[in-house]
Amino acid sequence: MLITHDTRCALDLVVDLVNTTPEGEETDGLPDVAALDDFAREHDLSDVGILSELDLSAVRAIRGRFGAVFAATDARTAAGLINELVAAAGTTPRLTDHDGYDWHVHYFAPGASVADHIAADCGMALAFFVVAGEQERLRRCEAPDCRRAFVDLSRNRSRRYCDSRTCGNRLHVAAYRARRKEAAG
Repeated sequence: MLITHDTRCALDLVVDLVNTTPEGEETDGLPDVAALDDFAREHDLSDVGILSELDLSAVRAIRGRFGAVFAATDARTAAGLINELVAAAGTTPRLTDHDGYDWHVHYFAPGASVADHIAADCGMALAFFVVAGEQERLRRCEAPDCRRAFVDLSRNRSRRYCDSRTCGNRLHVAAYRARRKEAAG
């Protein structure tokens, strides 16, 4: 599956957005408008004006809907959620070559809110996975104490953890120690 630069940026953005409130956690990684502004800057969101509480509320709402896409157990459910996000954003595909980037497609309308911008571009990035029959690559970490979202871009679809150096390694070390303890009996 070919993943263009702008699609990869949208995938990174949606994963980071969903992970601002990992499944089962109470803390909000977007507690205020300043945090949303920082998030938008970190992800180089173009055409984002001055953000407000209304923007924050709208982004939090779509964050939950994107979280549901990562939790979807089948392509039909994921497609339905993505279709709702993209339609509500008023998707308006257009070619652009701004800020030193080569030609790429923006799916949000000029002047769109930050929530519509994210819903349109990220929704379309996720849609490409469903169309390619790769919806199962949209996953949650299998570490029992994590559940962060990630996109499995491994060749054989074998990635199980959001980060193999933290979650994966932690579980492997725990299993190793349990085996040694049992062997020492």
